[in-house]
Amino acid sequence: MSSVFERPVTLHRPRPATASPAVRWSVDAIEALFNLPFPELMHQAQTVHRENFDPNRVEFATLLSVKTGGCPEDCNYCPQAARFDTGVEATKLMEPDEVRVAAQRAKDAGATRFCMGAAWRAPKDRDIEKVAELVRTVKALGLETCATLGMLEDGHAQTLQSAGLDYYNHNLDSAPDFYGDIITTRDYQDRLDTLQRVRSAGVKVCCGGIVGMGETRRQRAGLVAELANLTPYPESVPINNLVKVEGTPLADQKDLATLDPFEFVRTIAVARITMPKARVRLSAGRQQMGDGVQALCFLAGANSIFYGDKLLTTGNPDTDADVTLLQRLGMTRAAPEVQA
Repeated sequence: MSSVFERPVTLHRPRPATASPAVRWSVDAIEALFNLPFPELMHQAQTVHRENFDPNRVEFATLLSVKTGGCPEDCNYCPQAARFDTGVEATKLMEPDEVRVAAQRAKDAGATRFCMGAAWRAPKDRDIEKVAELVRTVKALGLETCATLGMLEDGHAQTLQSAGLDYYNHNLDSAPDFYGDIITTRDYQDRLDTLQRVRSAGVKVCCGGIVGMGETRRQRAGLVAELANLTPYPESVPINNLVKVEGTPLADQKDLATLDPFEFVRTIAVARITMPKARVRLSAGRQQMGDGVQALCFLAGANSIFYGDKLLTTGNPDTDADVTLLQRLGMTRAAPEVQA
């Protein structure tokens, strides 16, 4: 009888069901990827990564909270929700000169994309005009621009695109069947409608989600399926590992276990396989991962990080630590993308 070590291993990529031509990846097919032996999954992810990117280069992006706190929504993970006592104080929208200084600092530190976040449920017309001025300010420095402002109404994305916005971030957060456990103040279709408005305006999409909120593996597969089946799928896919901020419902949920780090790496690998040309970004939660897990994430196909000491209101590894880690791995920063 042959041993398990003598059995040949056939590498394969599960394909989606053919029930609908619009569905490139079924939840079953993505769950099958999650269930692969870890070495095989990593091999497939690295193979896809090398087909589409230089595996030794990582994009550096910086995220600045240009308006913090006071959000009326009830996202159970978010310290910026006004209804939760998290110690986050609401602020007004930053002025262009303040943003210019922060963006120049980020550029000097090696960032190529500058992302601005404002804690709104949905900005008003006057808010969009002010953010458009911030976009023009950052764009003048030669940086790629990204904004995350909540839900957009008709015309808002066009205004931001005219100001030079390259990317708009609006995460799906979770699979549809888990979403209602986390958020009740907006529904899933609201998020999809905003993404459609962004696409229609010719702005690139940055869209991902959060894992470690108590979802099942199949629900993680469901999130990836929603992202991978967008037409087209997002150019940037931030994968966040839940940061339990004191005062938020998820932090107060004592029986919520921390996600196994290998499961997070699997999520990165599955995102890479199903969205081969996207920038897969390590986002919230990096500070808790440690260098070894981050290195595995790069091997799994992550090729973008948020660079700086803070992500909106939560901590992030300091810039020197990120540079040192890449040096230890023999990796380098990616050059800015050429804009059309």
